[in-house]
Amino acid sequence: MSKIHPTALVDPQAQLAEGVEIGAYSIIGPEVSIGANTIIGPHCVIQGRTTIGSDNRFFQFNSIGAVPQDMSFGGEPTALVIGDRNTVREFCTFNLGTLKEEGVTRVGSDNWIMAYVHIAHDVRLGNHTILANNATLAGHVHVGDWAVIGGLSGVHQFVHIGAHAMIGFQGHVAQDVPPYMTVDGNPLTARAINLTGLKRRDFSAERISAIKQMHKLLYRSALTLEQAVAAITELRDAQTDASIRGDMDTMLTFLANAKRGIVR
Repeated sequence: MSKIHPTALVDPQAQLAEGVEIGAYSIIGPEVSIGANTIIGPHCVIQGRTTIGSDNRFFQFNSIGAVPQDMSFGGEPTALVIGDRNTVREFCTFNLGTLKEEGVTRVGSDNWIMAYVHIAHDVRLGNHTILANNATLAGHVHVGDWAVIGGLSGVHQFVHIGAHAMIGFQGHVAQDVPPYMTVDGNPLTARAINLTGLKRRDFSAERISAIKQMHKLLYRSALTLEQAVAAITELRDAQTDASIRGDMDTMLTFLANAKRGIVR
């Protein structure tokens, strides 16, 4: 059975799975679906075609599933899809998608999303990410798994942030950030690999050494981006370790799809 506070307004058409809790004065719209054991705190508004998975925790005063802040939006039937086991702290705003992409804003699973975070239309947020207070993702931003975005950082629309990357405090992110890198400053600069994050995720010394090689080719060898990509490709082709080869494939795929140029 769901546990709904008597002051909450839950539309009869909303779909609530077993164990869902809805806090005081929260509003749940007719097209909302909420998975098992998800907790919605007090004074939250969840609306639109929003699907939320299981075991999530939304603290008080969140706006989830409002129409996108896009002047071209004309009421099309777009959606917001949120995975499982996410923690969403106070005063966050997640918007529906637009038809400029697939029409869906996507938030993965196991993310730690702190207060005042904004996730705009058509964002694709991966799994196991951390978004610190006041991180702002503009429309069409893509964030890879395990990425960390520092507090008060702004990410320009269409920017891609690679897996395991880290954005420092107050980052002004206007270009793509390759996987495994730590960037900070204004203008944004690549400082090193995200060594602490990789160690926490049990990357072997051999994998970390290979990622350091990629960093050196991209940022410390005076090579053009095209030359660095060619050199990383040569390393990948000569590599027999499947994990290291996979890390290099992750980097090469990201670089091949970079739309705004990379932070260098």
